[in-house]
Amino acid sequence: MRYFVAVAEERHFGRAATRLHMSQPPLSRAIKRLEADVGALLFARSPTGVTLTAVGTVLLDEARALLDHADRVRVRVSAAAGVSNLTVGILGDGTDPGVSRLAAAYRRSHPGIDIRIRDTDLTDPTCGLRAGLVDVALTRAPFDETALTVRVLRTDPVGVVLRADDPLARRDRLRLAELSDRRWFQFPQGTDPIWQSYWNAGSLREGPVVRAVQECVQAVLWNGTVGLAPLGHELPAELAVVPLVDMVPSRVVAVWNEGDTNPLIRSFIEIATAAYRH
Repeated sequence: MRYFVAVAEERHFGRAATRLHMSQPPLSRAIKRLEADVGALLFARSPTGVTLTAVGTVLLDEARALLDHADRVRVRVSAAAGVSNLTVGILGDGTDPGVSRLAAAYRRSHPGIDIRIRDTDLTDPTCGLRAGLVDVALTRAPFDETALTVRVLRTDPVGVVLRADDPLARRDRLRLAELSDRRWFQFPQGTDPIWQSYWNAGSLREGPVVRAVQECVQAVLWNGTVGLAPLGHELPAELAVVPLVDMVPSRVVAVWNEGDTNPLIRSFIEIATAAYRH
């Protein structure tokens, strides 16, 4: 059922396989076995992806209900065994509407679970996951994923943050090469190098060291420093964000330790996937 729901939601076997952390051939075989059991095709296949058949549409509603029930059973059993809390790390901006939808949906599904939030700065993209400070993290990729499991929730285009009176702020779009002579934000020594490289657009840069979103904002306001940020974030009127046409989008992800079988985490990931899809 989980395999079927993943294919139905992703509308693509390859993307579903990535989401499930498996290769595509066994996923395809599993769906074919399910279709044989049902006695009807669940998907109409095409070179660009799949669409649900009428039978598949009916099964999707039932499958989601079954999986929700299974997760509730696991959570109740865990609560009876003394596992009744979950610590979630959140990076940077907790005002993301996806976080609000996730919080509301998780409260409805698990009203007895105590959710503890750890708000983290920009120096640790795993939000304390490697240090054992959180059970699961809502953050942005890329970073070192060794021994971690990552679920992509959303991708956001990226722009450059400038002072509103900067001549480049009047442009509709920019390229990274046009910012090569500017000072950029830096993260402290010891910060994940993959993370640092992404936010410096793959080049060595010079500029002030920052740890938090507000420090980035103030560096632009006071010093004219430039940096990158996902589009759609609210900023002071004195700042502007200009889309970058040649910057790889930023991925919002949920991350947990590889092999962690805590049912509260599994339920959290499934609810997060649905909340960020809207």
